[in-house]
Amino acid sequence: MEHRRLGGSGLSCAPLALGCNVFGWTADEASCFSILDAFVDRGFSLIDTADTYSTWAPGHSGGESETIIGNWLKATGKRDRLLIATKVGGAMPDVGKGLSRAHIIRSAEESLRRLRTDRIDLYQAHFDDTAAPFEETLDAFAGLIESGKVRAIGASNYSAPRLAEALATARAHGLPLYSCLQPHYNLVTRAYYEGDLRRICLEEDMGVLPFRGLEAGFLTGKYRSIEDTVGAARGGVVARILDERSLDILRELDSAARRLNATPAQVAIAWLLAQKGVTAPIVGVNSVAQLEEISGATTLALDARTLMRLDLVSA
Repeated sequence: MEHRRLGGSGLSCAPLALGCNVFGWTADEASCFSILDAFVDRGFSLIDTADTYSTWAPGHSGGESETIIGNWLKATGKRDRLLIATKVGGAMPDVGKGLSRAHIIRSAEESLRRLRTDRIDLYQAHFDDTAAPFEETLDAFAGLIESGKVRAIGASNYSAPRLAEALATARAHGLPLYSCLQPHYNLVTRAYYEGDLRRICLEEDMGVLPFRGLEAGFLTGKYRSIEDTVGAARGGVVARILDERSLDILRELDSAARRLNATPAQVAIAWLLAQKGVTAPIVGVNSVAQLEEISGATTLALDARTLMRLDLVSA
């Protein structure tokens, strides 16, 4: 299978990342184990989680996703078949949040404990923290890299000016550079990444791992009215983007899927894979069947006409 470089990290992966925010939330441990087994058996390796997954679920306090991954690693011994990406900086109940040195070091140790591993392949700043100087944040990451507990670092949810400042600070002080960026990017949400963020990522040779590649499931086609969102786990998110433009995008996906003998979800992910700088879209699934469907996007080549029509309807 084709592998793409994760920027300047020295790491590479197949062009699909498994989003593990659903682990312990909408997917129970047994389902997660089956998904992870199927994911690596199909030749994929990059999984993405965070210490805060899934603090939003009733009765959860964070770490649920990392704990399930760690349990799977212990049960299977497949650590060397995975690239584990996790994040720090989000709010953890009774722990705190941010990118101070103390919080990063403490959080890394807790993530390693839950993941039952001695290293994090890609450790990412989950959210920008304007209260913590970049030099302090990057120096903390440097210490983790020097100790062998982290292999590479990345950023998520950064604006273009702040990402540029972080990279400049790293160079000025001889500190590690962010090698990857996680932007919110898909056919419905394009403006956030397309522009200065994309320019920086291309100029700096950064890997790009778009999250919400299917926009909370909307681009699978299962939500076509407000009524469809009622009672759904991500219904509130979808309801906010459900308008004539997004429905036009969905209709164009339907049309492309019929022409290509594919599904709307496969076409949506294939569109992402055709965009400049994109390394591996992050997609969460609740079952092996969903993974089987989504993985088909990696071998789906969109012709120029299909790309043009999708670009126009989503512009």
